[in-house]
Amino acid sequence: MDLQLVARRALVTGGSRGIGLAVAAQLVAEGAHVVLAARDATRLGAAAERLREDRPGAVVVPVAVDTGDDESVRGLVDTTVGVLGGVDILVNAAAVPGGSAPPPKLPELTDDLFWDDVNVKVLGYLRCAREVAPHMAAQGWGRIVNVSGLAARQTGSIIGSIRNVAVAAATKNLADELGPSGINVTVVHPGLTRTEGVLERLAAVADRRGLSLEEVEAEMASTTSSRRVVDAEEVAWVVAFLASPRSVAINGDAIVVSGGARGSIHY
Repeated sequence: MDLQLVARRALVTGGSRGIGLAVAAQLVAEGAHVVLAARDATRLGAAAERLREDRPGAVVVPVAVDTGDDESVRGLVDTTVGVLGGVDILVNAAAVPGGSAPPPKLPELTDDLFWDDVNVKVLGYLRCAREVAPHMAAQGWGRIVNVSGLAARQTGSIIGSIRNVAVAAATKNLADELGPSGINVTVVHPGLTRTEGVLERLAAVADRRGLSLEEVEAEMASTTSSRRVVDAEEVAWVVAFLASPRSVAINGDAIVVSGGARGSIHY
């Protein structure tokens, strides 16, 4: 299927590694021009260079940003519009990584822990959407895809669940508000996904328990309907579709990309 993404102008936050980078790579492979945004300028530059090496001639521009800061986000979008001539697609993937440590229980949950996390993932997503929406509305077309997570549907992390539910709620509100202007807004809930960070955490678990990485990954896979751990590239395939004109019939909805959560029914 031709996703009709050739020469579309995309902004991907959280793009230096993990799902964000995989999404950027897929958009580039489909012919889109991409601004790659993240906090770490060194890692970001290296990621952009790899994407250009994989697809010679591709337009990939790294821009350092702190999505937790209004002025930084405004500068990011101004740069994107200046370099690419506009913006058609926003993929919000910048977030404090979940699962890097046991989530805090109620006695350990501080205001700073909560607000630092929510400021990046919830308000950061809204900041980016707020800045790109006028450009998309002016041209009568746009796609905003928010990367959230299955903590929106599962307990275990108070902050993780709150931030992901908030992203899903923001998505539906934005879809209703921006839809009449030709802008579709969707949210993707990845489950456990094979990324650099996840593999590092699983390796630490394996070492602590005296198991192989393959054994630990098999345990994780057993919790999914398909009995496998999803790759970041596989999440990116779904996001690329949602970012394309082909997704016109999907707006405001959540798409789970987890290999299936066993035992759960959502309708």
